[in-house]
Amino acid sequence: MRAMLLKLSQNHTMQSAFSRYRWAQRAARRFIAGERLDEAIAVVRDLNARNILATLDHLGENTTTEREAIAAADEYLTILDTIAQTGVRSEISLKLTQMGLDISYELCLQNMRRIVERARMYHNFVCIDMESSAYTDRTLDLYEALRREGFDNVGPVIQAYLRRSARDVERLIEWGVKVRICKGAYQEPPSIAFPSKRDVDRNYIKLLEMFFSARAQEKGVYPAIATHDEKIIRWAIAYVREHNIPRDRFEFQMLYGIRRDLQLKLAQEGYRVRVYVSYGTHWYPYFMRRLAERPANVLFLVKNLIKG
Repeated sequence: MRAMLLKLSQNHTMQSAFSRYRWAQRAARRFIAGERLDEAIAVVRDLNARNILATLDHLGENTTTEREAIAAADEYLTILDTIAQTGVRSEISLKLTQMGLDISYELCLQNMRRIVERARMYHNFVCIDMESSAYTDRTLDLYEALRREGFDNVGPVIQAYLRRSARDVERLIEWGVKVRICKGAYQEPPSIAFPSKRDVDRNYIKLLEMFFSARAQEKGVYPAIATHDEKIIRWAIAYVREHNIPRDRFEFQMLYGIRRDLQLKLAQEGYRVRVYVSYGTHWYPYFMRRLAERPANVLFLVKNLIKG
């Protein structure tokens, strides 16, 4: 089921057909704040009222023209301006293929410079989403290029299902990185990614231990624990308590529409919680990957199909 859903997420014919149905749009709203920025800002305000932070994501990936990539970057400049104007507590997250990485590295870098410069002006932060393994090296290289240019308000994502991630973590610790750690949501071969959940979970904890190490803390590393897995969350809480790691040295991150009860519970207990809030018209690939992460959500989709 997971493999099938991930394959469908890349099917452009299916995307075109699926996106036209109102019942599909209604189902997607469980995970997506809306198609417009003002709808997403309203969601962020609601989260902030519950003492939960946010990360705004304008959906889109794999732009094919320079014009599309520049327009995507312009949208993020608007998001940063709007965050500052409205006073909501939110960072931003984006994909490099949305910024033109498939077109040219230099175009992508130019767009990223514009965005991180604007974010720095507002004392805001830019998270670079990690895409499939085909982009891992280029993503980390571009991140390091921005850091060498003096931008310290930017950070990448590390995926625990990739076998290479421990080596990447060693590399990132030297930068004192602010980093998001997730399990991974793309279809990868066993030679590249751990095929079993048990191995992914074990590696996730290994990576967290690396980011929580004395050396990493001395470097200023700030891990964002992006998971809905309560076992890992309980492990993290016990670990930071045992090692006297202050609560302002890490945060928990979750996706909009998933485990709202857990988000609120952690925030009420005094932990820093951030919710990833996505919006836009290009919601199909994102939606399918959310279904693939937890195939039980397909039941939710079927219910909406029956209603529609």
